[in-house]
Order: sequence, then C-alpha cells, then structure tokens
Amino acid sequence: MEYIGVTSPILFESHSHTTLCKHAYGEPSEYAAMAEKRGLRGLMVTCHNPMPDGFSAAVRMAEDQFDEYVDLVAKTRDQWQGRVDVRLGLEADYFEGYETFLEKQLASADFHFVLGSVHPQIPEFRQKYWSDDLHEVQKTYFRLLAKSAETGLFDSIAHPDLIKNFTSEAWDSERMLDDIRPALDRIAATGVAMELNTSGVNKTISEMNPFPAMLAEMRLRDIPITLGADAHVAERVADGYETAMQLLQRCGYSHVSFFLGRERQEIEISQALNSLIPVTTPV
Repeated sequence: MEYIGVTSPILFESHSHTTLCKHAYGEPSEYAAMAEKRGLRGLMVTCHNPMPDGFSAAVRMAEDQFDEYVDLVAKTRDQWQGRVDVRLGLEADYFEGYETFLEKQLASADFHFVLGSVHPQIPEFRQKYWSDDLHEVQKTYFRLLAKSAETGLFDSIAHPDLIKNFTSEAWDSERMLDDIRPALDRIAATGVAMELNTSGVNKTISEMNPFPAMLAEMRLRDIPITLGADAHVAERVADGYETAMQLLQRCGYSHVSFFLGRERQEIEISQALNSLIPVTTPV
C-alpha cells in the first residue's frame, strides 16, 4: 500500500527512554532529531520510573535521579521548541502492593502520558509469580494487566503480550486467547488505552506486541490504541510505524491515539500515515 502527499506533522513517538534507565543510549535531543526526521509532531519521553528499596534497580533510574529526569526532559523541550514537541512522560511498573507509592509519584510532576507496564523478566516478578507451569505464569501476567488498568493510574498499557517472549517455549497464542479475552473485557471497562509496541519484532517471538489476533480482540472491545517504538536508541524512534498502522487497519482500527496533559487525542490512521517521512537508506 502506498501513501502519497505528506501532511503537516501530527503524530507522536509515545514510548522512548533515556540513559537514566541504564539500558538506553543517547540524549533525548538525539531522539527529538530523529522524530523531526521522521515527520513526527512530537516526542514523549517515557523512561522507567524509579521504585523504592532497590526494586529492579538495574533497569531504572534511582529515586534521587527523578528530578534530574524531569529537568532533562524540560531542557530538551526548550531546545526543540517550535520544531519537535517534547513532553514529559513515564513508563511506570505495575506491581501489586506499590499502588500508593505510584499514585504519589505520578502526582509529583506534570506528566503528559503514563504508560503502565508489567515486566515479567524482573527478579521481583520471578520471585512472586513464577512457577514451573508457564501457562499459569502467562495467565497471571494477563490478570495483572487487567488489574493495572483497573487502578486508574495509567493512560495506556505497554507491550501487552510481553510475557510471550519470556515463556516462548510454552506460548500458544490461540490457546491463550481464552484467558486474554476476559482480561480485555476488564480493560475495556476502564477506558484505558493499550499500546501497539513495534519493538516486538526484535524480540524472541518476532512480532509486534500484541499479536494480531489480540489486536483484533481489542478492536472488538473499542480499546483505544497508542503507538510506541519503545526506543532505547535514537534510530528506533517511529521505527515500524507504517507497518504497525497498516496492521491496525487490517485489524479494524481507523484511528490511533496519543496523550497530552493525560488527555487522549485521536487521529485518523490514514492521516497519520500520510504525515510520516519515509526512512531512506543510503545507496
């Protein structure tokens, strides 16, 4: 499918990181430069939130770096004013028992977008929820996704079938739909959006998160979609967006969403596709 006639920038990269999380590379200004190159209106910086008492400390900023993070995004916003709309966001882990901590943290800064994540690969998840029955682990993961939406803390749920990449030997997407559908019913009732994360093509099971049949079930329930490349390097900003939006169209979606001031904005996928500047490969 070919899209001709680029329009003015309208789309955001809604999932990007900083070096503060200890596993991303490059300054936010480099990510903003790629956003401009790809024809995006803006960049939502959503680094992993600090958690207390050393909780998965190896993959997130420390609590005493939180102000540094807020200042870094503000500085980048000032640098790119009038060119790329850089906004403060956060990817915040949902983990049972930390709801009050998260509520206070999210009230401590003027976030424009909060992604909720369940990360099954972190030690705390392994210790609390893992077992030899990987199908039960998968069921627990989707139960937690629904519970995270029901907290009302998050705007969108990130990479919502991430568990498949850490239980790939036991992953059966058709079988899992019987457990995914009830979770989606619960999420749909909250009005919380869910993410199509393009970085999934680089993981153990090489497909975007979530898989197409799950996307179709989300569409049946009118669950809004945010789009994110989960960029940990600048080159991945808006990576795979054209393919992702064409997939959304095949699953029945006509609109994609992003958030500003924690309020959902909706644009037509056809317009979003036309607004992107294609990646060019040097000859």
